[in-house]
Amino acid sequence: MARGRAPSYASQREAILAQAAVLFARQGYSGTSMNQVAAACGISKPALYHYVRDKQQLVATIAQEHVARLEAVVRDVDCLALEPQPRLRELIVRFVAEYAGAQDAHRVLTEDVRFLGAEERERVLAAERRVVDAFAAAVAAVRPGADAVAMDKPLAMLLFGMINWMFTWIKPDGRFSYDDMAPVVCDLFFGGVGAVTLPQAGPGRHASIAA
Repeated sequence: MARGRAPSYASQREAILAQAAVLFARQGYSGTSMNQVAAACGISKPALYHYVRDKQQLVATIAQEHVARLEAVVRDVDCLALEPQPRLRELIVRFVAEYAGAQDAHRVLTEDVRFLGAEERERVLAAERRVVDAFAAAVAAVRPGADAVAMDKPLAMLLFGMINWMFTWIKPDGRFSYDDMAPVVCDLFFGGVGAVTLPQAGPGRHASIAA
């Protein structure tokens, strides 16, 4: 009879993926070895291979699970059956919140997926395209008209540009947090620069966003 997995398997696997994402984000795919991942996780290299086949599978799994969480956000918002503008606002707010806790995984998605084999890379990119298509449809619903089909995806990509790269300039000790900036993204997207209002900075934050 085959041995079952230990009760701690899932939690250990999650810890390995999180630690590997940190290393890939800081050092890049080429600069990170399986030895380093094992050492960072406090396990032996043979034990690491009990959870993952190789470095490519680590990257693929980190990226796939990150995008899967984004797809789950889209499904959760769809279940709310909101009107078009509140729906898009809810998507923006929830995506910003998701990215706030997934900065390392997002960097792996944007920078390291290119190292995957064609089949694994296509799986990740297909899921990513589904997320973009969902946002494009939400944008089109907000601004129906003759040019909606032509502009929905470019506008969605501009919106992602605001959301996706926050991790490059928002600092943990900066004045504003991800929660502060989510409504700013909404205001800017829907109303332009003139619609943006100053978020109320939380206690203990510094004066500079990217200090």
